[in-house]
Amino acid sequence: MASDLNSALNISANGMDAQTARLRVIAQNIANQDSTGSSPGADPYRRKTITFQSALDREAGVDTVKVKEVGVDSSDLPQRYDPANPAANAQGYVKTPNVNSFVEMMDMKEAERSYSANLSVMQATRSMLNKTIELLK
Repeated sequence: MASDLNSALNISANGMDAQTARLRVIAQNIANQDSTGSSPGADPYRRKTITFQSALDREAGVDTVKVKEVGVDSSDLPQRYDPANPAANAQGYVKTPNVNSFVEMMDMKEAERSYSANLSVMQATRSMLNKTIELLK
């Protein structure tokens, strides 16, 4: 029973680690949503993406989640007319980041809910472990 509870703690901890990495990527995207290039026609910041994969924890004998990769969103870069900007091309357009703050906020809410769910499992598991220890006294 104790190993099952330890496995539950391990699974929850890995889930929390994955969501922390996701929040870090979201924070980078939000922080750079206005970062343009520094020279005419230069590409601005590109939105980062994160993907997860299932990974077998051989020691515990369970599947857990881990970060597969942090990639770059290759979607089109929006342009805005701003001839005074140093990154403006000959026509006066500046490439802007492909970061949508609404999408980032929704991703952040989802990561927060997943993190909270893993934390709740961890708290319940800890409570069960404490009750088991009290019964053995």
